[in-house]
Amino acid sequence: MPKTMLAVTKSFVPFLSFPTLCLAYLVQLTVKKLLMLKRTMGRSLLTLLVITGLAGTINDSSLSQKERKFGVNMFKETRDAALTATKGLSEGQLNFKTAPDKWSIKECMFHIAAAEKLLWTMFEGTMKAPANPEKRSEIKVTDEQVVQMVQDRTKKAQAPETIQPKNTGFNSLEEGINDFKRNRGEHIKYLKNSTEDLRNHVVQMPVGYIDCYQFLLFMAAHSNRHTQQINEVKADPGFPAN
Repeated sequence: MPKTMLAVTKSFVPFLSFPTLCLAYLVQLTVKKLLMLKRTMGRSLLTLLVITGLAGTINDSSLSQKERKFGVNMFKETRDAALTATKGLSEGQLNFKTAPDKWSIKECMFHIAAAEKLLWTMFEGTMKAPANPEKRSEIKVTDEQVVQMVQDRTKKAQAPETIQPKNTGFNSLEEGINDFKRNRGEHIKYLKNSTEDLRNHVVQMPVGYIDCYQFLLFMAAHSNRHTQQINEVKADPGFPAN
């Protein structure tokens, strides 16, 4: 009960009948309970929002739920494909090369892991720079086209020296896989929860100008490009049986 109302009630106590006093007391208790209920409901609602993920709801206009789901699925599916392609292979199989100047399966995995880190560094640099929505007019490719262009193995490209297998710093397949899994897990988490304006940060890449959502698709497609390369090695007639 408000303090002023309580004070007025107390001042009239000598003139009030017993039923009236009881009623006043009940009103006071009811008001207190309502205030307590309001606070409790407020805390409960906040807890519910946090649990369900609606607190700080992703309400930016840069990504739709469909786009976010597509990107997350791309990240997960291409991660799983890479891990499956390298699972259960012997050292002989991991080190087999179809030609002296070609990469082995182990080297492909080293490159996948190293590229994941390098591309993420580039992505972060672009996102830290001011948004440049005026550059969106330079984007000539759709999301699907970005994925297709990166995964197209008929178009050859030379990897930067820093992410050539010999320069990655990995000493075993396990090291490369663990590094890739850890980083890809963080990237999936980011895309699930980010409220940053990915669509209005534009950067120039080998496939042309793309926005930063497309950059993430580029990353997922890149690992799949080299998973395809791993599967090509495994399909070679000279690939060891064990």
